[in-house]
Amino acid sequence: MTESERSGPSRRALIGWSGAGLALGAAAAGGTMALTGADDHLGLASADTGGAVAFHGAHQAGIATAVQDRLHFAAFDVKTEDRAEFVRLLKDWTAAARRMTAGRAVGEGAYGGLAEAPPDDTGEALGLKPSRLTLTIGFGPSLFERFGLTDRRPAALADLPKFPGDNLEKSRTGGDLCVQACADDPQVAVHAIRNLARIGFGKVAVRWSQLGFGKTSSTTPDVQTPRNLMGFKDGTRNIAGTETARLKKHVWVDASDGDAKSAWMTGGSYLVARRIRMNIETWDRTSLQEQEDVFGRDKREGAPVGKAKEHDAPFLKAMKPDAHVRLAHPDSNHGVTILRRGYSFTDGTDGLGRLDAGLFFLAYQRDVREGFIPLQRRLSAQDALNEYIQHVGSAVFAIPPGVRDSADWWGRTLFSEEA
Repeated sequence: MTESERSGPSRRALIGWSGAGLALGAAAAGGTMALTGADDHLGLASADTGGAVAFHGAHQAGIATAVQDRLHFAAFDVKTEDRAEFVRLLKDWTAAARRMTAGRAVGEGAYGGLAEAPPDDTGEALGLKPSRLTLTIGFGPSLFERFGLTDRRPAALADLPKFPGDNLEKSRTGGDLCVQACADDPQVAVHAIRNLARIGFGKVAVRWSQLGFGKTSSTTPDVQTPRNLMGFKDGTRNIAGTETARLKKHVWVDASDGDAKSAWMTGGSYLVARRIRMNIETWDRTSLQEQEDVFGRDKREGAPVGKAKEHDAPFLKAMKPDAHVRLAHPDSNHGVTILRRGYSFTDGTDGLGRLDAGLFFLAYQRDVREGFIPLQRRLSAQDALNEYIQHVGSAVFAIPPGVRDSADWWGRTLFSEEA
């Protein structure tokens, strides 16, 4: 336990938003998880037990972790120019994340401390179980420019090119940093982002956020493959959280990658987030045969064209040349493989009587240049699915390695001179 975690400023000194986060270190190490160890955030605690997922580990939880049912994703703009102040925020956020992922209140809680000061915790998760909450932080390209860290920006954190068909909205694109909150209870996920935003008031501000439901991919292939809003099973060949060799090859950054600029990323990963709007009304008027041709799988079982079962090895040449599965398959892309953690979303209507609904696509990989970029170039140019979807939001982030112990904090390997 660090000195800042053993003690903190008085509650009276915390009156006012700008200082609200400083007390979060108190008793942070008390957030012991139900699961422990570097590889335990596969999150095998079931949803009905409301179990906790280990916060500490070599990799951040929320990547290879068994995919939870709900998502609240937020991208932030950094408002402070003071590097020391931002590092203090990262430490405060880490302390808060330790407690929230264990199902504990932030700081002194929603009703502790002085009555004339804002509570340390907003209170809407009181009495709720941890619900396998995971919190995953990432740093956007612009953060490296803000704090004079351009010499430590990894080449693998590449700016995404404009792909054919993109119609990106500025209000849903980019960000200096992000936090991905996944949980089996939506209130637990929202509570986590809300409290981090509250702690960061004056230092960071939410740029955009996205709620997600109905996971559309899974890292546990022994359970039923989820379906997207088009009604098709998604992520049949996704990397499983137990596939250590595939994770090492395709997801986790290795010490041998790159040069000194990226050494701090060892054990981390790179995230591409895309908000994909589905033309639901058009899709719903499309014949079943065409729908199945577009994907290259049957709708009932999820079996590849000409096969009987979902997990049967696909015969790609039996599919139409522009079928989504055929174009996205690793065999069609020189082995390109990404780990997906997608969620469905529906955000009311677009004002023209059409649902604003679709897929919030999250892709983790070892190198964006060798993962999402070549794959999306191929899909955006040829995929039959493009008639029914449009990418309207986009961001890319470097996901640092995990928090090792109670003395560690998010981003230490990047910001610490000793790292």
